[in-house]
Amino acid sequence: MNTVVFSIAKDFSPHPGPRYAKQGANSGESLRQHLMKILRDHPTKLLIDLDGTKGIGSSFLDEAFGGLVRSEHMSKNDLLNCFEFRSTLDPSYIVEIIDSINRAEPAATH
Repeated sequence: MNTVVFSIAKDFSPHPGPRYAKQGANSGESLRQHLMKILRDHPTKLLIDLDGTKGIGSSFLDEAFGGLVRSEHMSKNDLLNCFEFRSTLDPSYIVEIIDSINRAEPAATH
């Protein structure tokens, strides 16, 4: 499986925003939707580069990555196997992402 590097700063925005799109630009929700498109169109291993932003909020990270489990009903194991994370400036981002994925539960479908 090929590894593709996805830089949040370069490929999404150097200014990550709020949790939801209705709250403002460059939201975690928007990143989640962007990542889903990549995963659907090009199933691959993604190295998510977290460096280069002006800071990333925990709600942004939770919505972008935990939301893949809650809203997109992706398997936690699949996510943890297809994603790698890199952050030399603030490794706590990686801990937050993995925690968000592990704590997330799929939303009930009606």
